[in-house]
Amino acid sequence: MQRQWRGKLPFNRKKPPENPGSMETIEKRCLELFARDYKFSIIHNSNGEVCGHYPRQIVFLEYECVDVDRDRFESTVQISKLQDLVSRSKLARCRGRFVCPVILYNGKHICRSSTLAGWGELYGRTGYNYIFSGGSDDNWTDSEEVPDDDSAIRNRDTQLFDKVRGHDIKLLQYLSVRYICDLMMENKKVKFGLNVTSSEKVDKAQRYADFALLSVPYPGCEFFKEYKDRNYTAEGLVFNWNQDYVDAPLTIPASFTQKLNIDWTQYQSWDLVEQTQNYLKLLLHIINNDDDCGLLVHCISGWDRTPLFVSLLRLSLWADGAVHANLEPAEILYLTIAYDWFFFGHMLPDRLSKGEEIFFFCFNSLKHIVSEKFSVVRKQRRKYSHFRDGDLTVEDLCQLHSCISNVYFHPFSSNHPGVGSREQQPKPKGPDFPLQCQPGLLLRRNPKAS
Repeated sequence: MQRQWRGKLPFNRKKPPENPGSMETIEKRCLELFARDYKFSIIHNSNGEVCGHYPRQIVFLEYECVDVDRDRFESTVQISKLQDLVSRSKLARCRGRFVCPVILYNGKHICRSSTLAGWGELYGRTGYNYIFSGGSDDNWTDSEEVPDDDSAIRNRDTQLFDKVRGHDIKLLQYLSVRYICDLMMENKKVKFGLNVTSSEKVDKAQRYADFALLSVPYPGCEFFKEYKDRNYTAEGLVFNWNQDYVDAPLTIPASFTQKLNIDWTQYQSWDLVEQTQNYLKLLLHIINNDDDCGLLVHCISGWDRTPLFVSLLRLSLWADGAVHANLEPAEILYLTIAYDWFFFGHMLPDRLSKGEEIFFFCFNSLKHIVSEKFSVVRKQRRKYSHFRDGDLTVEDLCQLHSCISNVYFHPFSSNHPGVGSREQQPKPKGPDFPLQCQPGLLLRRNPKAS
């Protein structure tokens, strides 16, 4: 465990690093940007031993470094306990992408993950010998005992899911997460007639009944090829909800639907812009109206739709001065691209080669969330119309873009950003955003800025 303290860690514009586009440099800059506002610890994942698709250095934000005359919101989580729960719970979720806190807002954790693993993946990735071995508290039964009949097999399956999902629930509870926002279009992901993933909303034993489960189906990355084919126009682009695989209805607790002045019964008629706006309003409302509990956002694998909403949440909260208050527009842009998208496994070259440009849509949609309706504070949001002479330049963003666009990581192996082999890919054609975006006009600036 490494503890990182806030200090003056400015980027050096006059003496740039020797390899500005290297993985190590990008990691270092992300840590520097987090350190501007937060005290944090590191969960080391250098060889993908914690998760093969997560950052090599997973940042756990402990508390915000603020002026002494302001209230300080501090997490009650102990990093050693968190690491233990992570190691026990990661088998519960698809591809081992465990519940990971990524944003700290007023002492509450906004987390991301994949959906729950189904029995196929769980048995494929582990065996009974592994599941029922380890510490003394894990020795439930003789793992080599062969069940005599179907009822014994079902009982063994139940024990397995009780154990693995029980650890997942303990991690959620330890992070004080109460709300789980599921973006899947399906109740269970089915391939070749087999259920390859599950989700909290269809857990047969109702293990997640104590959580507030929100089913907010949102189109997967394949739909964003239509967005590209329409010349990157999301207005008027409506998803076809009559497809056979779509079986997850919109399900939101009445306490939320009654306060947002949104007609949720019309969700299937919304175009992509309105759907994204309304879902973001819902997430902001949740985290701003519960003083104690956090939020988990996930889709299936957690590397397309999940970073879309995590990134929009981070940027919108930043615009209010509620998170990362000391970062400039180019800096928060760099952080969310590198950390929320790249280091958590978004495969940009693959998506661009297929025309599935959900990454571009995320940042292009910022123009649709500038209204005060997306603010979590009562103060008027200011627009930041020019670039301050900060330490991070557009050239730094170009280096980041080059690194992301030219490195492809295999999603089914232990290779992840900085781990294992890399394949160089031809740079796919597509918009050069966010390089051609104007970071100074990224979004409305937080109220601290002058």
